[in-house]
Amino acid sequence: MTYTEESLAQLPVKNGFRLRGEAMTRIEVFSDAAFAFAITMLVISLDAIPRDYVEFVEAMKGIPTFILSASMIMGYWLAHRNWSQQYGLEDPISMLRTLSIVVIILIFVYPLKLIISFACYFFSAEYLPTEFSITSLTEMTGLILAFSVAGFLLAVAFLGLHIQAMRQRDILKLNSTETIITPKMIAIWSVTSAATLISVLLAWLLNPEIGYIGGYVLIISWIAIPFIKRRYAS
Repeated sequence: MTYTEESLAQLPVKNGFRLRGEAMTRIEVFSDAAFAFAITMLVISLDAIPRDYVEFVEAMKGIPTFILSASMIMGYWLAHRNWSQQYGLEDPISMLRTLSIVVIILIFVYPLKLIISFACYFFSAEYLPTEFSITSLTEMTGLILAFSVAGFLLAVAFLGLHIQAMRQRDILKLNSTETIITPKMIAIWSVTSAATLISVLLAWLLNPEIGYIGGYVLIISWIAIPFIKRRYAS
């Protein structure tokens, strides 16, 4: 689509960004359906409706795992929704990256639910149930590795989407505010990519008995993101 100042002036604005892709496209509908399916796979119980009060209580104990897992999936969905609305890009590279996000999310849902389920079980002193049994630190390292690989691939895909938008800034006619927001998102996804890559390398290269410490590296991005936002806000 060719943008002019007149056409851009008619677009709705959200958080200082003109929404070029507010209308739903087929690729967005497809990606939304994939995210919805991923959340469906996280439901509390797929086996059967509780038959008595004890089973009901056990099913309810799975709520924290579901909420945390679903929140992470919805966070990625929201990030992609914001990108789609802001730039409205449908070039082959952007579509390929969107499809890769869909594939990764559908794979990512398994290690995500398992690791959050075990974390809830561990930090609740075994009160909350877990569907996954870990019998050694080596197995924990393997789970952290799978989780970190998925996180790294997703971060790289989102980083690529924002880099592609920055490359198309002349076509999109990004204004001064938008040319600040876009590099900010590139910085955020760059830090996330770096943190998850370090986590992958530690889990992969260290002794399997201590490789699980790679999971702690993921905290780096959570700490760095507020500083990045403050840097670009100044």
